[in-house]
Amino acid sequence: MYKKYIFVILLAAVSFFMNNTALPTDIMEARNMVTAREIADEGNWLVPTMNGTLRLEKPPLPTWVAATVETVMPDSLAAQRAVAGIMGTIWTIFFFLLVKTISKNEDLSLLSVIVLLTCYQVVLMGRTATWDIYCHAFMTGAIYFLTKGLMNDGGKKWFWLPAAGTMMGLSFLSKGPVSFYAMLLPMLITSMAMPGFSLKGKWDAAAVMILLCIVTGGWWYAWLFTFHHHEMTVVMTKETGAWTGHNVRPWWYYWRFFTETGIWTIPVLASLAIPYWKKTIKDVRPYLFSVTWMVTALILLSLLPEKKMRYLLPMMVPCSMCTASLLMHLHTAADKAGRLLFRANGMLTASVTILLPVILYDTKMIDEKLLIILCPLFAILAVFIMREVTKHNVMRFAAGVGCVFMLTECFLLGGIGGLFGNKDRYSIHETRKMKALNGMRMYHPAHEPLRIELVYEAGRKILPLDLADSNAIKARLPFVLVSNGNVHEVMPKGIIDNVDTTRIGIFDDNKHPRGNRHYTNEFINNVTIIKEKTHHEQDKEL
Repeated sequence: MYKKYIFVILLAAVSFFMNNTALPTDIMEARNMVTAREIADEGNWLVPTMNGTLRLEKPPLPTWVAATVETVMPDSLAAQRAVAGIMGTIWTIFFFLLVKTISKNEDLSLLSVIVLLTCYQVVLMGRTATWDIYCHAFMTGAIYFLTKGLMNDGGKKWFWLPAAGTMMGLSFLSKGPVSFYAMLLPMLITSMAMPGFSLKGKWDAAAVMILLCIVTGGWWYAWLFTFHHHEMTVVMTKETGAWTGHNVRPWWYYWRFFTETGIWTIPVLASLAIPYWKKTIKDVRPYLFSVTWMVTALILLSLLPEKKMRYLLPMMVPCSMCTASLLMHLHTAADKAGRLLFRANGMLTASVTILLPVILYDTKMIDEKLLIILCPLFAILAVFIMREVTKHNVMRFAAGVGCVFMLTECFLLGGIGGLFGNKDRYSIHETRKMKALNGMRMYHPAHEPLRIELVYEAGRKILPLDLADSNAIKARLPFVLVSNGNVHEVMPKGIIDNVDTTRIGIFDDNKHPRGNRHYTNEFINNVTIIKEKTHHEQDKEL
């Protein structure tokens, strides 16, 4: 048994921490880290700003953590993502404890964790310095404590339920009500339909739980409403409008939710055959609990107008438990459908395993020497997986899948990231190294939209400036202008004739290659030094 625990610990460590800077940053990370940098630099902990403007849209706990890391280890993407990895590990621990509490089966708990750690969306978010991993990790902890409280005879109600309330509050302070709706509500609906859960004799502790949740999660909002009432009202109106008018999708948008589990797509899809498995699975309680939770969460998420595939992240918890419950049944299944399902998933897994390094080599993302080393290793794992599938040894099969993921994360993650990257990228990050720009503030034309990723890459604020206002320009000289167009295109002739301009270059911060639908001119910018006119020369170039 200890070997199984050591394997899971190793899998979690590799999944969340190994090569954690291999993938490029995204817009959510940029927002979080820019806000954290400004907190660390300016000390505005209670009223965060992002590029100089109030940032009250997101609860502050993850940003406070990021700001603390920024204070200790400035400008370290690896450190920021390592904290997300720690939260991913905490999420994994609470998930293990939750499954063990519900199922009373240690093997099922370990198998559920292996499935969770090999869902690609979980691995991705555990390597991303954003808010999602925080709120769902804390909420899983809250659900674990709540489950212990509801299933307990009441002897430890004053520990389990207050602990659940504190965790709920931390989740709210991480991303508002998101995890309450996507995780807690479907779990409560599920528990009402399952025997063994009761609040009898525990209402006083439940009241304390709710009070602790409100105090822990709501004190920052109460402070803002007291001292920044107008700004907070504007933000709430904006956020409410976003949920009903931004990224609006049809109710069936999440029909392919099962593909978000990656390699476990087939068993997750098969688990929806509830009438069949209800009669076939011997230890049916964990399966019924998880599949009901999964379907309820899917329905609730589908009811929201705003939809994004990453919003399915909290569903990976019931999906993983459901998949593990099904796999545990297939370990001893005598029914033909179960065996066929297990072998189909095993063949798919083995095929992907043996082809992955070859595909990356064909796309020039790994060199020949690495291919020579990795191909035999992946081939051995593919054979191992198929052998364990034929033996119906589920735990060893899952361990083989875990080894595939670890090998990929150790040696191929950089290549996979490069597969979708922009080879011609020349980031504005390079301006950090240019001594000629030291001490100068950066501005962008007020009429042009600015991507927050540029602020993160530049390592400083890029504030809006009205280029038609000669007094505003004169008051800020010298400064650096970041503009989509050439300086002659964005600055009026009457003003540009009275300043000296030094062209630094054109920077392309697109993370996707030209021709990709995500490639945009918003990431292509001219960088120009604007100085007070002292000579007849203009338009110099460094």
